[in-house]
Amino acid sequence: MRATLRPLHQGLMLTAALAAPIAQAQTASKAADPAAEVNVFIGTTNEGNEFPGAVLPFGMVGFSPEQVPMEGNKFPTLTNGYEWNATLMRGFSMTHMMGGGCQGASGDIPFMPVTIPIDQSPELASSVKRYTSSFSHDRETALPGKYKVAMDNGVTVDLGATLRTGSARFSFPADKPANLMIRASASEVGSGDAYVEIDAAKRTVKGWVASGNFCGQQPQRQVSYYKLHFIAEFDQPFAVGGTWENDSVRPGTTTAKGGTGYGKVLPVGKGSGGWISFDPRAAKAVNMRVGISYVDEAGASANLAAENPAGTTLEQVQQRGRASWNEMLGRIAIKGGGKDERTVFYTALYHSLIHPTLLSDVDGRYSGFDKQIHRVSKFQKAQYGNYSGWDVYRSQVQLVTLVDPRVGSDFAQSLLNQADQNGGVWDRWTHITGATQVMNGDPAPPTVAAIHAFGGTMFDHKSAYASLLKAATVPTALDLRKDGPKNGLGQRPGLDLWLQHNYMPVGSPVWGAAATTLEYAAADFGVSELARQAGDTANVAKFRARAGWWRNQFNPKATPEGGYIQQRNADGSWPAFQPGTGDGFVEGSAAQYLWMMPFDPAGLFEILGGTETARKRLDRYFQNDKGEWVVTSTDDGPNAREKAGRLHPELGNEPSIGQPWLYNFLGEPWKTQAIVRTAQRQIWTNAPNGISGNDDLGQMSSWYVFSALGFYPLYPGRSELVIGSPLFPEAVIRRPGGATITIRGSGAALAAPYVTGLTYGGKPWSKSWLPADFIAKGGVLAFQLSGTPNKAWGAGAGDVPPSFGPGSVK
Repeated sequence: MRATLRPLHQGLMLTAALAAPIAQAQTASKAADPAAEVNVFIGTTNEGNEFPGAVLPFGMVGFSPEQVPMEGNKFPTLTNGYEWNATLMRGFSMTHMMGGGCQGASGDIPFMPVTIPIDQSPELASSVKRYTSSFSHDRETALPGKYKVAMDNGVTVDLGATLRTGSARFSFPADKPANLMIRASASEVGSGDAYVEIDAAKRTVKGWVASGNFCGQQPQRQVSYYKLHFIAEFDQPFAVGGTWENDSVRPGTTTAKGGTGYGKVLPVGKGSGGWISFDPRAAKAVNMRVGISYVDEAGASANLAAENPAGTTLEQVQQRGRASWNEMLGRIAIKGGGKDERTVFYTALYHSLIHPTLLSDVDGRYSGFDKQIHRVSKFQKAQYGNYSGWDVYRSQVQLVTLVDPRVGSDFAQSLLNQADQNGGVWDRWTHITGATQVMNGDPAPPTVAAIHAFGGTMFDHKSAYASLLKAATVPTALDLRKDGPKNGLGQRPGLDLWLQHNYMPVGSPVWGAAATTLEYAAADFGVSELARQAGDTANVAKFRARAGWWRNQFNPKATPEGGYIQQRNADGSWPAFQPGTGDGFVEGSAAQYLWMMPFDPAGLFEILGGTETARKRLDRYFQNDKGEWVVTSTDDGPNAREKAGRLHPELGNEPSIGQPWLYNFLGEPWKTQAIVRTAQRQIWTNAPNGISGNDDLGQMSSWYVFSALGFYPLYPGRSELVIGSPLFPEAVIRRPGGATITIRGSGAALAAPYVTGLTYGGKPWSKSWLPADFIAKGGVLAFQLSGTPNKAWGAGAGDVPPSFGPGSVK
């Protein structure tokens, strides 16, 4: 989704200053503890929407703060619960999404320790800040698998997580009431229903919340589509405080039921929860263990018993969490580089490996899109959810599969399972067990093809291909509907128009008809890759040809300076046009979308009038009038997003992120290297605002990881890599049960982005791309790097990466 950038300092210039290397620490990697190099607070402002709490790789639980929105916040809630500039804590909830956009989702079952009596309903408008506490960042710490804050109400909260459970320690002051609120209905964007039950004799609190309402804005999304069950066990006695329902507080009662409802602004006066009270003299350290399940109470209890049984300490959970992160992060071991560069890298890797989200319980059961209980298939070990398809098909699923082919395979199978349970529809953006119809295009084919290409082959490829082939060929009733939301209701809204016109005309039931033409072209390219993987040569050719239909959206006479992808009427005519317009596009402009052609750059250059014309236009796109590299449309002026002024790339958002590598196809990879390094220096920093905007479930972070390693998976659904330049002197990727990839960068430095030479497997390599089998076989890449470009490297006719236009079948 959209990334919103802060104003930034000027980009890297093509001057002698670029050649001057900067001093960098060349200390060896702390290979045993890369988690220590992660700054979980990166991306917690500037609309990065990251959360800092305790979570494991791909974990179901994300135990993290929920805060009160600041005055003037964009939404009535804080997306994903946390904002660096917010000052009030309202709870610590069990589920979160990393870097999602819009109003958010999840944030289920907040627990809030307070030191005042519960004498009025927390659901009242007058209670918004009553049961909160301020805090300061100097009393807040976090690392992967651990979060701790000492709040100003005197309570210290310390959190840890396993895959399906959370641990907490609440340290209350001895001279105040010690109450713990369980705000069962207070999910981030509301709830349809909720239930809480207190059992002091068993020292447990249990219940559930029914929620959903992804993004929380459009009426058709204001529904519940999942139920989260929880059971919390405590290590010391407590007294029943009471419960509340809506505006009524009921001291001494043990059950409550009711949701908040939904709306653009959450209804006031509705909801339910309860509280328990501890003896302040004995409440110096109250320990809680919580199991959750999307299936039932028994699942939550079994998850707790299996992963976090009685007697397990918070310290043990946190230590095991850190060990899990060290094992996962350690699969990419870097050496050298400055402290900030290392922190930004490992934080980006950390953010890239939080999603997809585990949905199945320890016994293999999970709740499906059909609201039935299922078990994982014979192909998989776990069921996953939270698929930000429009975002992650570009490079995040490739990174996940690179470091963990098992998870990649299970995610592909999970998407197939969800589609089978959803009437054959592979939704573009899934949240837990719900289809949201968010964004545009059909990202599932390139997603599944990419997972397979990167070694995630342990899923039912035959059934996935058959399902996606049908979805691309036969319009469904949902595809044909014209009365849905702006994103459309089906998997391929307006598929009939795509097949009739071979482009998406104005008035199509999609968000951004011109942009959707490019997305459907990428989707058809993904289908052709699935066909190639299945040995179906006829459909390889058919869908490669369909992938070339983007040419029908190109108006060669759009402007006197040259042609553009632009809106087109159903009768073939072209509406009025200017390159900075967003009309017909999604989170971008016509000037930006012109270059979103990741699988057939040669075809794009040809239609623009040849490589020399394309080179000049691409230079104008990436450079300002001073010849400086531009990596964000913020440089077009403060109102560029709202007005027709977005003439430069936005490397803080998905449509532009593959575009720097187009220079490789023009025989000028040195420009790719300069632009990528400019973005790394300008957009990505070791600070709370150090992400380019919405991280989109790790997609933007995965871009940084690949770019810092020195290559990028540009092609949708394929494993060839286009080469940039490595940021570190050495990086070693150890694939589980597979190849080892070693990247060495002699002379690597922040100010030395240029490749002056490269060997692959000990032999000179002048190509600016790597073959498909590199990912599977591995090998050693040895770069020679400098602050001065070698314009001859990668410039030969045989050095440019391949393009895959109509007629190609390889």
